[in-house]
Order: sequence, then C-alpha cells, then structure tokens
Amino acid sequence: MIRMRMDLFAESLQMGTSAVVLMPQAAAGIGMTGTDAPGAGGTSGADGRDGDGGASNGVPVLYLLHGLSGDCTSWERRTSIERYADEKGIAVVMPEVRRSFYTDEAVGEKYWTWVADELPQIITRTFRVSTAREDTFVAGLSMGGFGAFKLALNRPGQFAAAASLSGVMDVAGLDLSEHAGSMARRIWDGRDIAGTADDLLGLLRAAEPGQVPPLFLDCGTEDSLVDGNRAFIALAEERGHDLTSRLRPGVHTWEFWDEGIRDVLDWLPIRGRS
Repeated sequence: MIRMRMDLFAESLQMGTSAVVLMPQAAAGIGMTGTDAPGAGGTSGADGRDGDGGASNGVPVLYLLHGLSGDCTSWERRTSIERYADEKGIAVVMPEVRRSFYTDEAVGEKYWTWVADELPQIITRTFRVSTAREDTFVAGLSMGGFGAFKLALNRPGQFAAAASLSGVMDVAGLDLSEHAGSMARRIWDGRDIAGTADDLLGLLRAAEPGQVPPLFLDCGTEDSLVDGNRAFIALAEERGHDLTSRLRPGVHTWEFWDEGIRDVLDWLPIRGRS
C-alpha cells in the first residue's frame, strides 16, 4: 500500500485541514499481498484517466471516519487497516473533522459540506479511484459511525454500502450536559435535531425500503451506546431495510473496532474481489 497524508486548504472550511489516504500497490512487501485494482495497469494518471482521456475503472474506495476523540490518523495508528485494505485491493480515505459530528456547525465550520461534497471531488480528481457508486463505501466508529450512516441516509446515491461500529445512532437522545454542553452549542446551538439531516432514526423511518444502501451495524452489548443501536436495528427491521447487524460482547475499545473493521471489509460488496 501507498500511504499519503494530504495537507490542503478546504474551501468549505475556509482553512487548512488534513486527510490520510491509502492506495493499493501492486508491489508486495513482506507480509503484504500487493494487490491492485482492475484497470490499474497502463498509463492511467493520478486523475483516474487513461492516456486517451477516457475514464479508467479506478480503485474501489472506502471513506473511513474517526470518532469524537480521534483524528485522521487514528484508524491507522490503532488498527491494522493498511494490511486489511491491502488484502482487498481497496483505497481508504480518512479525513479530519475534529469534534464536529460531521455537521455544518451552527457556530463553526462546515464539516458536512467538507466530507459529503468537497472531499470526494478532491479525491477523485487527485487519485486513481473509481467514481462509480458501486465502488464507493463509507464506514466509521462512534461519532464516525453516526457520520457513515448520516452519509448513507442523506446521500444514498453516492454509496453502495455503509457500516457503523459502536455508532451514535440517536444524537437527540445523547446526554450533552456538563463537558459536552459547549460542543453541542457550537454544533447545534439549541436547534431541534428531530427531522433534520442529523436525525438517523427519523431518516430511516421516512426512507422507503430499497432507497437506502445496505447497512452494517456492529456494537458491543456492554457499550453505553447499545440502546441506540438496538433502536436502530428494531426500526430497520420494522421498515424492511437491508441491515446486517450484530450485538456481541464488547465495549468502546480499539480491540473491538480492529476486529469489526476486518468484518466490514469482508462484508463490503467489492467488485472483482473474494
């Protein structure tokens, strides 16, 4: 795998930000498979176009979102995501969003616009990744699990599948008093979350079966967020949505998420991969 850190100016944020990108590489190091994606050969350039100007197949891509206390490096520092992605021949994009809940903050920056709109445009212009919905996925942990399902429910035409590990499924039901109170004021400024793009349960209830991409939900039974995950599972079953779910022994730890992301990658419908 090729590992790159992007430090760039984001127009939607009006400031500099960062993202880490992993790209499949045909050359294999010790203990690595050296897989590459269909269409990787020839004279394809960084913009994913071949020498005649036509669109190449490109590499499937997973947008992998960090949690509340993390950053764009958390997944690669705490798990073996590079090795797992290498086995699947998939690119991984890990953006920086601070403590934004992947939202255009009421008093702050437009992190929803950054992740949902500007970042994918930059990635597809810069790297040889596929622009097809069938090759585009999103996943995350905790706050990032919320962000992954928020993207899938609000932008179903962009993603073929989405996964949440120990995700915040009910933001409206969170206890945002004490130390989290200032964060909630910065993000939502007291506005009612119900019926908005941040209301995952409301979005799931309103969506027709078949409109939502396949979803994968994984949460520990000892996790403080498990009740919200149970509510999401029950509603998905009631509405007939395509949800693969499991509640298993575990808490809010990287050991749990390292195992979970391997299973997510096995579950993703990556074309041309076993």
